Amino acid sequence: MRTRLVVLGLLVALLLVACGGGGTETAPAESSAPTTPEPVAEVEPAQEIQFFNWSEYIDPDIYEIFEDEYGIRVVESNFASNEEMLAKLQGGATGYDLIVPSDYTVAIMIEEGMLAELDHANIPNLENLSPRFRQVPYDPGNKYCVPYQWGTTGIGYNSALIDEPTSWAVLFDPDPNAPYYGRAMMLDDPREGMAAALVYLGYDINTTDEAQLEEAKQALLRAKPALAGYDSDQFDDLLAAGETVLTHGWNGDILVAQEENLDVAYTIPQEGGVVWIDNVCIPNTVTPERKKAAEIFINFLLRQDIGVLLSEFNYYASPNAAAEEMLDEEFLSDPAVYPPPQVLDKLQYIEPLGDFESVYQRIWDEVKAAR
Repeated sequence: MRTRLVVLGLLVALLLVACGGGGTETAPAESSAPTTPEPVAEVEPAQEIQFFNWSEYIDPDIYEIFEDEYGIRVVESNFASNEEMLAKLQGGATGYDLIVPSDYTVAIMIEEGMLAELDHANIPNLENLSPRFRQVPYDPGNKYCVPYQWGTTGIGYNSALIDEPTSWAVLFDPDPNAPYYGRAMMLDDPREGMAAALVYLGYDINTTDEAQLEEAKQALLRAKPALAGYDSDQFDDLLAAGETVLTHGWNGDILVAQEENLDVAYTIPQEGGVVWIDNVCIPNTVTPERKKAAEIFINFLLRQDIGVLLSEFNYYASPNAAAEEMLDEEFLSDPAVYPPPQVLDKLQYIEPLGDFESVYQRIWDEVKAAR
């Protein structure tokens, strides 16, 4: 419409000039051609990222390979539990570009808006994930996070000193005359510790039934005299060194301890246990440059050869189907790494409980404070 009016105006002006009529000079017509937007500058990745991870949860060689190939340095710092990591970030800690929360913690962080959405264009190796790890219930489509490793929580023990524990009763109904009495450990983790007691009692590990939780508390108090302490960092080293005989712990850590001490073994008691998925995620406080670098590192972790290095170092199962094609058959068939279906059927995922999480924390604190 604007072009037709401009043409009409010009014709009138020409007629007036031809007739000797005066008039003001008309303004030049505006172009109707669309303007080309300025191109958006490509974000250059930062040259360093801060990785907040569980301790001893990655082969250090992976950092060196990554820096050699991409020129990006990875600086690692550690946490001992999901609760510790979450509390730190909720308290306002910034500067972390990548974090490794477990499944239920991812759900909490998504609910609280703490995670940045991933740019999948920077992570083409997502296609290496096994299909079941692309649609995890806490983050369908890997919108915020990418599965890192998965595993189970059971019991590590010294097979030269005690028989294989077949029940969680070894912890929750301890024998004062047993070699492990006073030389056992439990993870210093409220959800894991409560889960072990609830599984032993035959309850859902995500229960909000106060009576069931009180029973679990009493079971944890009965276990306490047999314990040397609670620990989530060194429990595997203590077992390997012979300082403890029995420990509640994560399968990969205990299998690493087995490398140092062949008497160390791992089992999941008959009542079942916990199965979990750890994930790499980006907090929503990162700058675009650091986010780009973090996504490049996530994509690197999903590479087939790097996935192999990761699982061979950690002794945890891989969510990376491409990596599994290169892993030794002995590793893939180890029931301590990949539980058979009949064991998997007895395992439960820890789920987020919202405000009720504080009840679990309170009970755990009371158990640890009891004398």
